[in-house]
Parts: sequence; structure tokens; C-alpha cells
Amino acid sequence: MNWAEPIDYDDPEIAFLLSDMYYSAEESFYKRKEIDTRLLFFDYFWIDYKEAARRGKVITKAIDSRKTFAYDSLYGDAANAIYRRDRREPLGKDYKSNDQHRSTLYTVDQNTNKVWVDTTLYVDQWAEGVTKINDTNSLKGSILSNPGQDLDLGFTNSKGSHNAIRGHTDRSRFIIKERINIYPDTLCWVRDFTYANHTPMAQNYFWNTAYDNYPVVGVTWPQAKAFSVWRTQIFHSWLQSNGDLFVNDFRLPTESEWERAARGDLDMAQYPWGGPYIRNNSGCFLANFKPMRGRYFEDGGFYTVKVYSYNPNGFGLYCMAGNVAEWCSTAFDPDAYEFETDMSADYEYDAKDGDPAAKKRKVIRGGSWKDIGFYLMNSTRTYEYQDTAKSYIGFRNTMTHLGRGGKNIEQENGEEIQSDISIK
Repeated sequence: MNWAEPIDYDDPEIAFLLSDMYYSAEESFYKRKEIDTRLLFFDYFWIDYKEAARRGKVITKAIDSRKTFAYDSLYGDAANAIYRRDRREPLGKDYKSNDQHRSTLYTVDQNTNKVWVDTTLYVDQWAEGVTKINDTNSLKGSILSNPGQDLDLGFTNSKGSHNAIRGHTDRSRFIIKERINIYPDTLCWVRDFTYANHTPMAQNYFWNTAYDNYPVVGVTWPQAKAFSVWRTQIFHSWLQSNGDLFVNDFRLPTESEWERAARGDLDMAQYPWGGPYIRNNSGCFLANFKPMRGRYFEDGGFYTVKVYSYNPNGFGLYCMAGNVAEWCSTAFDPDAYEFETDMSADYEYDAKDGDPAAKKRKVIRGGSWKDIGFYLMNSTRTYEYQDTAKSYIGFRNTMTHLGRGGKNIEQENGEEIQSDISIK
């Protein structure tokens, strides 16, 4: 859709084409013409770099674990059986049973030299059936009938060792496509609290312009991830239209990145504004949370407030504590600090629908308008399930800095980048 082109809603033909976007007469309320948000989906793509980076596994056993053929025997029925084995399931990327995951085979060329080949089936397009590869030249014009399995891009050196760099016959297996409903859960305000009058918030928070500068809520972790992809593509398209280079993607911050940002360059600070108190010298609260015994109005807000209602921290970031808690990309594990690397601490797990609830936990940080002061501390970590939408959880994006990073980021963002481009 070209958003820059105006739409003539009074045109009968356009009105007819757009009619399916609105609630039907049976579902409309007082005949209001409202968009059916259940129809708003976003198809997005992302690359599973960790899966793509995994190297293949050369099986050194003389006999295959499935007992179907001998690796070192290329004569008789055993040799023919090599290329008549059952096809591998292309979608079973994590299938590792029977020691067959990412295995490689070799054949011999016309000079009886060992040639490493992909274990994928090769089919001769001029002959019926499957062809044995005795001459590597016969690979020319052949068709991979099972794309996606690892390809061995290495070779045997003079010492007989084989240090292969794995490749893949079809990288589309690592390009993940997902579809998600883009609209927030407007009823989260009612659902989260049983005995509370939050109906006015459900009616207006996502529609009325009075809340334009309020934080987004009611979004699940996958929705926040999908928004990051959408924002990246919009930004990259703009850069490309101006002849500029791509930059790093927008994404959710890791837990360690979030805490670093919250501290605002104040080491050992208890709160983003420093510490250890949650009031200033005048006795005013410094964030939007649940003060004392639930006197929500004492801090200047009841539910959420405008994102710039309180002073920013040392990095110029608003509401790193209070207002709404924020999704992190990090999966929650109570022992994560024991096994995360100190270089760039992060623990990721892409939970599937069928996974147990414990694997769907994602870290949230910062505390919210309904939390006590403990959750506003920089070091406090908790979690929520990735497929839930809450009236007190939002998110913000981050982007990995191009170049060395550090404290002089403003100096690097202008002339240094341009000089690097000109030198190149």
C-alpha cells in the first residue's frame, strides 16, 4: 500500500473494495463504521543466524547408524543404496536422532580421488531414477531434490585432514516467516484486574488522541518483535532510497543492555536517577509506580502517564523505571547469570506454541504504574509469558551501534561515518 497516496473514501468503487475492512452490520455498535482489527495481520521475516551458523557434522563411523549402507564401500548394492535412501524432512531442522543430523558423504571421481559431496539426493534430469556419482562432472545440470541440507564446502588437504566450512544448498530454510495480528489487546485493562473499573481505559486508551504520547501496552512479546522488524524495514527502505548504507536492525534490548541503559552511566546506582531514594529533595516521587499502600495519585499519575512526565536519566532516556515495564529479548532463566557470557550476556530461546509454559518466559524490566518500588530498581528482574498481553507491559527498541561505540558516540555519528564512507 502506498501510504503517501490519498484515498477517496467517497468513491463508490473504493468504498466497495474497503467494505470488508469494517465490522459487519451485525457486529457494529450503533451503526458505527469501525475497522475490524481482527483482520489486521503482518507477515514478516527474520533470519535465524544461530541455526545457520551451526557447522555440519561429519560422521566418521564406517557404517551408517541406520545400517543402510557403508560409507567406505562404493561397490555393488551398497553404493547404489547411498543415493536411494529415504528423503530427509526439509522442515525438520532440529532433527538429530540416529546420528544423521548434518552428515556428509563422499564419492570418487574418475581418478578414484575422494570427493566430498552433499548428502542431499542428486537426480539426473536426463535419466530416470537416481544416478550414482562416479564423475564429479556429472553434477553439472543435476537437480537437488532435497534442498536445505548442509553442503560441505571444504576439501581434503595433503595430510588427509578435512576441515570443512559448512554451507547450505538453500538458505531459505533459515529465513523464518511468521504472521501476527498487529493490533494490541484492547481488553487487557479489563482482563488484568478483576475487581476494578478499567472499562474507560479499554474504551479509549488505544483510540483517543489524548493518549498519543502515552506508552503502548497490551502487546505480546512476539508483537514487539514483529514491530522491530517492521520498523527496520521502513528505515532501511528510506536509507536505500537516499543511496545510503544499511545499518543494524531495530530490536528488543537484551537484559544486560536494558540494565546498562537504565543505569545511565551511574555505576552501582539503585535507580535510574541515582539512589538510593525514590523521592527528590522536595519529597516528590521520581517515577510512576504504586507508592506506599496503593496511593497511586501520590506520584502524579494513576495509570500510565505521558512518557516525558519525569526527568530522563544520564543517557537521556525517559521512564526507565515505572510507567510500564518493558519486554527484553532475553528468555528468563533463574540461573542465567551462571552460564551467560560476560562479553555480551544474553540467553535466547524461540519458544514454540507446544512448549511448556516455563520455556515461554521472557524477562521484563523496569516496573510499572501498578508495581511497588522494589521493581523499579535497576537490578530487579522478573518475567512474563511471551504470549500474554498486559496493561502494564510495553517495550522500546534498541540498535547496535556501528563502529567501536563508547562514550563519544555523538562524535562518531557524523563526520567519522562520512569519512569512513569516503575512504572506502
